[in-house]
Amino acid sequence: MAFLPTTREEMLEQGYEQVDFVYVNGDAYVDHPSFGCAIITRVLQAYGYSCAILAQPDWHKDEEFLQFGEPRLGFLVSAGNIDSMVNHYSVNKRRRDHDSYSDDGVMGKRPDRPTIVYTQILKRLFPHKPVLIGGIEASLRRLSHYDYWDDAVRRSILMDSQADLLMYGMGENTIVEVADALASGLAAKDLCYIRGTCWKTKSLEYLSDYILLPSYEEVKADKRTYAKSFHIQHENIDAIAASVLVEPYDGWYVVQNQPPLPLTQEEMDFTYSLPYERTFHPKYHYIPAIEEVQFSIVSNRGCFGSCAFCAITHHQGRVISTRSKESIVEEAKRITEMPNFKGYIHDVGGPTANFSREACDKQREFGACKKRECLFPKPCGNMVVDHSRYLDILRSVRELPKIKKVFIRSGIRYDYLMQDKNDEFFDELVKYHISGQLKVAPEHINAAVLDKMGKPRKELYLKFVEKFKEKNEQFHMDQYIVPYLMSSHPGSDLQAAIELACYLKKIHYTPKQVQDFYPTPGTPATCMYYTGLDPKTMRPVYVAKTWEEKAMQRALMQFTYPQNYDLVYKALKKAGREDLIGNGPKCLISYRRPSANNFSHKQAKGKDKTMNKKNVGTKKRTDAHKRERNAQR
Repeated sequence: MAFLPTTREEMLEQGYEQVDFVYVNGDAYVDHPSFGCAIITRVLQAYGYSCAILAQPDWHKDEEFLQFGEPRLGFLVSAGNIDSMVNHYSVNKRRRDHDSYSDDGVMGKRPDRPTIVYTQILKRLFPHKPVLIGGIEASLRRLSHYDYWDDAVRRSILMDSQADLLMYGMGENTIVEVADALASGLAAKDLCYIRGTCWKTKSLEYLSDYILLPSYEEVKADKRTYAKSFHIQHENIDAIAASVLVEPYDGWYVVQNQPPLPLTQEEMDFTYSLPYERTFHPKYHYIPAIEEVQFSIVSNRGCFGSCAFCAITHHQGRVISTRSKESIVEEAKRITEMPNFKGYIHDVGGPTANFSREACDKQREFGACKKRECLFPKPCGNMVVDHSRYLDILRSVRELPKIKKVFIRSGIRYDYLMQDKNDEFFDELVKYHISGQLKVAPEHINAAVLDKMGKPRKELYLKFVEKFKEKNEQFHMDQYIVPYLMSSHPGSDLQAAIELACYLKKIHYTPKQVQDFYPTPGTPATCMYYTGLDPKTMRPVYVAKTWEEKAMQRALMQFTYPQNYDLVYKALKKAGREDLIGNGPKCLISYRRPSANNFSHKQAKGKDKTMNKKNVGTKKRTDAHKRERNAQR
């Protein structure tokens, strides 16, 4: 089946004088099930609704938004697959020079905060037509939130954009219900009953069972109030256990309905069976984001890992949705028929590859627990650890003709794997599914930092590393672990950063790229960063906020780099750890006189730029995967 129309000419060629929906997207048009735009429009098409796609319109020209005319039912607006601000700016707020979701990676094809910009344009040009917003940018900003780039608390994006309705979370069922309601003649203002939506009202007279949050003005004025409000929101992200939330504004209320129910296996299979072209529209030269996902298969959604820095639970929920083996094998067969397929499936997974079922048997009926996590601080006694279904899928896919290798690249939760008393999956992971390096995410080594991250203590990670080594020796494999590590996460001070540096020296490892903590909406860690409080306990949390300290923590992770000497020296002196300066076996750096240059905000940005240039070769190959991972954090 052909791509959906992207111009008026294509719309007319496909036989439409008017479409039901125009989908306005901040990304280039890629018709692949790893892209939200493709999923939503193909689902609508399957239910009999026509769509045109307005991808990356020039927001300075009204004619671009007018080209399809007025849609029958309304406009759908999304910023794209990842948060636009993460896409545009590094953690040091430096403008990036590469956009993996635009043609040839060219930056500048969309504005900052495109959900707001596009929606305001559409409301001006089509004042009587519904404008409905969705995607991860809208989903994570559905209520008031700390905005790192403004360094301020912003209102719900529903208020700032003036959209008629906000859809959050996994949207297949939500969009069909919204489309059916609009097609039946209901006005957008009457769509106040649909799961997975937020709407605004001036009266609560028809709402009976809800939690009233502190007002926007209250959370903006007081960080403690902000943290309390965030904690209530975080406890109400499960579709079954959540309550309706109401946030007051000056004369208005934003109402967050309960989240959408997790997709059933049949619904997941339906979504991924639709006739995607699995590539970008032919009007483009090359969209870099396709590289890591074109030959990848999504097997699950949701995550019960609940890392504090990750927004997936806020967006997809904690209950796992999975596909059937038959559905995944059928998609793999379609991939093998693609003309540019070389025999390698890049991934079979999701937010966490080896979460192939709900954490426990109670979750489908009762939802995820409000007051405790499944894996942290220790695994719940009700958790069922079982890799057999995922292993069966992997075996079936790798046995298909034309497939040489099936990789797992979307991430393994080693703490969940280590709970499995059956080593069968671990054995086959090592033998068949690693491309030389296995990327896992211990994130840190300091106990206090790991507690704030919601990650297991280092002892479990070290046991995993040892077991991985033993498995490689057993099967005569030469493979290595590449740990994802993070600097400047809330809770990490210079002493913790130095502890991590000493560990890296001990294992003779210098990470080529360093992930500095990036505060994005929707995560407990961002709440800690802004308020200095742990929203669960309301106890103070240390936060590194100055450019200088953040740069020092980042430099400590790469203490072997000559250009980092001055920062490492300064960090060690400031922390009173001169014992690590010298020629001893435990020293991080030798003693020499540091340069006379004083550190400044400008130098912090310069160092970030240097690091990006240094790693640009690697970055181009993995940019789509890493950008998406960072955005979900």
